[in-house]
Amino acid sequence: MDDSDEDQRLPHHKEPKEFVSLDKLAELGVLSWRLDADNHETDPELKKIREERGYNYMDVCEVCPEKLPNYEQKIKNFFEEHLHTDEEIRFAAAGSGYFDVRDRNEAWIRVWVKKGGLIILPAGMYHRFTLDENNYIKALRFFVGEPVWTPYNRPHDHLPAREQYIKAFVEKDGANQAVDAAA
Repeated sequence: MDDSDEDQRLPHHKEPKEFVSLDKLAELGVLSWRLDADNHETDPELKKIREERGYNYMDVCEVCPEKLPNYEQKIKNFFEEHLHTDEEIRFAAAGSGYFDVRDRNEAWIRVWVKKGGLIILPAGMYHRFTLDENNYIKALRFFVGEPVWTPYNRPHDHLPAREQYIKAFVEKDGANQAVDAAA
């Protein structure tokens, strides 16, 4: 995405536009699915994902000026670059928004999550969230066990979750490149 300070709810494409593949996002630890938002209670794929990953708690968060108390402050907090010590799992049951994540070179990648989109950000990954121009998302939030949603604003590189993320997703590619270059 571009480095503009314009309204955070805009797409912020670079010119010319650059797109990142789902495979490239997966290399950074970001996983995503397209599911049936209108029938999420009975969607077998969502049920399978929840069972395989141990997501046994769910709540609903509607982010919009009319429904979220202290909306302006919360949307500012969501857009502050941070990480969590657990995965962040969000399913867009309605509406849409942007998750911004860092690539291996610290450049921002903007991921547009729309109705039916499920995204999983790994523990320790710096990211931020904002609504798009529609100003609304109804997100199902999934957790393993009791919900813990503690953001650690950057810098928090000393946290074990961050160190594990670096080893699993950032240094991993660099080591592979060194081996490939030597081969």
